[in-house]
Amino acid sequence: MTPAVRVTVTDPAGMPRRREPIFFTVAAELVGDLWEAEADDGSILICQRLASRSTIGTTTFVTTADLDGKFSFVLRRAIDNAQDGIADLPAIEADAHVRLDTGYFDLELCRGTAEGTGASKWGLRHFAAHWERIDLLPSGNNAIGGFYGPFFTPENGLINPPEHVVAKIEEVEIGPVLHHYRLSGSVPDGLLEELRGKRFSIDWVFTHGTPFFTRRYNVDPFETVINGRFVENKITVGDEFESGIGDIVFNRFEAYDGTRYRAGDPYAEQLADMVDEILADPRERPAKFEEFRRLLSGDMAEAHWDLYWRLLSVWEGVVNESEIRERLTAVRAASHRLADGSRRPWIISTDPVNVSSAPEQTIFPGAASKTVEFDDERNRAMIWWTSKPAGAFQIVQRPESGWVNWGSNGENECPELPVGVEIKTAYGPFVDSWREIADGLEMPPTVEVDLLAP
Repeated sequence: MTPAVRVTVTDPAGMPRRREPIFFTVAAELVGDLWEAEADDGSILICQRLASRSTIGTTTFVTTADLDGKFSFVLRRAIDNAQDGIADLPAIEADAHVRLDTGYFDLELCRGTAEGTGASKWGLRHFAAHWERIDLLPSGNNAIGGFYGPFFTPENGLINPPEHVVAKIEEVEIGPVLHHYRLSGSVPDGLLEELRGKRFSIDWVFTHGTPFFTRRYNVDPFETVINGRFVENKITVGDEFESGIGDIVFNRFEAYDGTRYRAGDPYAEQLADMVDEILADPRERPAKFEEFRRLLSGDMAEAHWDLYWRLLSVWEGVVNESEIRERLTAVRAASHRLADGSRRPWIISTDPVNVSSAPEQTIFPGAASKTVEFDDERNRAMIWWTSKPAGAFQIVQRPESGWVNWGSNGENECPELPVGVEIKTAYGPFVDSWREIADGLEMPPTVEVDLLAP
């Protein structure tokens, strides 16, 4: 006999929510992938059984519902199918694992091709919201969700996991209410012995109609020294956006409690100068070097950021290992001096920061757990909440190339986000309400489950 179950949901943040994911566990083993529930107002909710979260003696479900305060529903019966839910769409990229219509987002999750270019990255290579219908990654040459440091650092020979790995993607949960994918792979070995042989996995969760998605990064334990600082199990997560030369997707950055930052990016400037030196160096090079010379012959401010670092990546094999060590050591030393000199003070701002007005169109904010990039004229905002603060960020909003970046790293690619942290990312017309949205990401609804008397 199926037990009668009442679920009561309360919002601790006291704010309206759109299609909030509600997870609840019943102390019984219930059969059936989909169940129907009836809310107090008579509306019907579809509940998806989550095999990966259920155990012997318990069954965990998820549903999504609009929420404003408190409401409850009763789990009624197993059903065969749902008439509405997350749907597959035709893929855009050849390496796409899936393109989804979540009921709020149109997004494409890719495996990557390990060819060492922007177009070969794994992660979300296309991303749009229904309310706007504008792809924030139209070219497929950038991605949301890559992780970089401590592997993508001068010390390690600039190994770039998103561009140098074909990822495996496991479908953990697939249903009309929730899709859960686990993307995993092995990072290619770089210069640092302690970072060799490391594996990673990223759990992506998308729910029907929800204006945010969730992810979590896990990497084999490691210790190393980056930018002269001890780093233990901290990574750089990077979300990229693009809109073409002369425009940017977002034109402001802000942290929840005010933004403490330094402006400019001496490391990028030094790396670009070093690239120019290598291109002018008359010594004999591999044939592949001429390809880089051709690609780097234009204005570096308009070039894809990949072109700065690929020449000095040990993975590319264009410059030998000893020269990479020598040149990147020089870049690092010069960057340290420039970064920490008196001409680059810390700035404390209670207003949103116009990043594109900063040198190199880059700022390095300090620690935060709730941040936003937005365009106030187009009323679009991307909001990040992390379950533990990142110690620093790198924010780029560069009209010359149309490239925008949110990265959890400090100066010289030093990673600052603890491994295993949950990240929730919301996108929508939230410029004026972004702090309330961030509070909602931090404080999910509380759920009580009661077995009703027969």
